[in-house]
This record gives sequence, structure tokens and C-alpha cells, in this order.
Amino acid sequence: MINIKSNAASVEFRNVTKIYNKGAKPAVDGVSLTVEAGKLVTLLGPSGCGKTTTLRMIAGLELPTSGQILIGGQDVTLLPATDRDVSMVFQSYALFPHMTVSENVEYGLKFSGFDKKTATEKARAGLELVGLAGFGDRLPSQLSGGQQQRVAVARALVLEPQVLLFDEPLSNLDAKLRRRVREEIREIQQNLGLTVVYVTHDQEEALAVSDRIIVMNNAVIAQDGTPRDLYDKPASAFVADFIGEANLFDCEVMAVDKGVATVKLGPATLKLPAGEHGPGKARLAARPTRLELVKAGGAGTLPGVLERVTYVGSDLELVVKTDLGEVFIVSPDVDAPYAAGQKVGVRFPDKGPVLVKG
Repeated sequence: MINIKSNAASVEFRNVTKIYNKGAKPAVDGVSLTVEAGKLVTLLGPSGCGKTTTLRMIAGLELPTSGQILIGGQDVTLLPATDRDVSMVFQSYALFPHMTVSENVEYGLKFSGFDKKTATEKARAGLELVGLAGFGDRLPSQLSGGQQQRVAVARALVLEPQVLLFDEPLSNLDAKLRRRVREEIREIQQNLGLTVVYVTHDQEEALAVSDRIIVMNNAVIAQDGTPRDLYDKPASAFVADFIGEANLFDCEVMAVDKGVATVKLGPATLKLPAGEHGPGKARLAARPTRLELVKAGGAGTLPGVLERVTYVGSDLELVVKTDLGEVFIVSPDVDAPYAAGQKVGVRFPDKGPVLVKG
């Protein structure tokens, strides 16, 4: 029995820039990053931020204008895609409709010098790995969207690449199927110890599958960290607002003592980790799930009027009008007797609010 094995290798960008047209703004601007062997790292960001261009440069489908790219410590900056040991799973699946599932999975193996028997055995092993044993004789049109995506994953896996690349792999699937397929991709990656670079614009997807997330914006890296770091400690207003929802407030750091900032937010005074912030104007980000609604007049709270109360099953979504703007709160207390028009207070717990760069 042939097994699919991992040849996982690291990926490194050293000050990489990509400019498509002379005089135009860079699509990727001076990016340096490292993807450790055996880890799943997601490139996340809005359309046009440079994440897909970065992925295509790893694949060799685009060559950088300047800088250096290394895979497994080897300089591959100028190597074409055909000379790189990487495989890509595309958004569109890119399956051949006239070929069976097995023939689709075997396709790349035939061009890699494997004989028919070995290619067929490896294809069978790849389909077993993605839960499609027994589907080899079917045509792609006889499969669901999630099954077609798994065929595309198997086709990439059987080549045993140093790096496996995913380009928006779940965007054509419905919400429930996206959740299941992303779990399957993550399980395969962890079981085989694959190096995976994964591109998406879906924040929840990135949080669910990644060892690390690299958030890109305007062709540069906005922040690089673990999912929990990026959610709990966003470095900027952009990252706070892009990864999950966040209420953003203008505030003032009154003083900093031993790493703790005294922050003035309207009539409320908060004690928060200062990070790199000194006294002066600043911004504060607070997740809707980490704010509390209390009775009006509470000390250290932000007063306001409840504008909307929306029941969404597991939570209540609350919108409070304050002098600092609308505040969005998500409360698990679905039986609370809230009603529009009530005077309330918004309380900021010790854990949750974060000072961020504007």
C-alpha cells in the first residue's frame, strides 16, 4: 500500500516587491515573512491587498520585481512554476470534466514520471485520505461541490509537494459545507505535517484553520500573529475592524505607569495595557461580545440610550446611542428585559478593550 507522505519545507520572503506596470503602485511592497515547515499560515485581507499576488509568487506563477524567495532554504526567486516543488488548489477546482475522479488525481503524477500502476495506487491513497474511497470511477459532474474540492485537494496531495497552496478554496461552497471542508483541510494538514499557505478574505475561516495569520492591507503586512493574538490584541484599527467586529472609539491616554495606561473615554476612565502608547490622543477597540450593558448611572460607564434590540437565537444584538457614537453589543442573556428607548450604561470589562494605532 502506497502512503502519501509530507516533504514539508519552509517558505521565506525577503523584502519582496511586485510591480506589474512601470510607474504603477506595487501589488506587493517590501514584504518579508516566514512560513515554518509543517505549519498552516493564512494570508488574509480585503480585495486588492496583495495576498493572491504573494501566493502566486510562492507558486512561481508570478516573479518578483525585487527581493528574494526561498523554499526549504533554497533560492527559488527566478525559478518557473514547473521547477518548484509546490502544488496549488484553486478556487474553481480546475477539474477536467471529461476525466474520472481517479484520472483527475493521477494527471499530475503522469507528468512527474510515475508509471501507470504507481500513479493509480497513489491516486487511490489520495482519495482515501480525503474521504473519497470508492469515488474514483465517477465524473466530477456526479459529485457535490464539497466532494469536487476534496478531489482537487487529493490531486495536490499525491504530488507530495514541499508547499501546498490554497487560493480561496471554499468560496464556492455554502456556509455549512465551508465549515465541514475547512475542518477536513485542517485535519489533513495536521495529520501529514504539511506546509500550507492559505489565502482567504473570510475572517472566520482564517481564525478556524490557521497556526498563524498574516493580515495584509495596501500591499504590505498590517500584522502577523496567532489567531488569538490578532483577535485579542489587534495592532491597528484596521486589523481590529477586519478580524471580527469591533467598536472603535477616539480616546485619550492621560498617563502611563509601569506599562498601564490611564485612558479617558468620555466620562469613563479605564486602566489598559499601554503597549507602545504614550500620553496623548489614541484609539480604542472593543469587541461587541466583551462589552456589558448595565443600568444607567453606573460609575465608570458610558451613558447612552438603547436604540435597537434584536433577537438572533443564541444572542441579543444591542445598539446603544452614546455621545461617542453608536456602540454594538452582543449579549448571551437572551431573556434580559431590554427595550428600545431605555437609558443604559456601557461597561468596559478589564479584559477586552485594546488601545490600537489609528
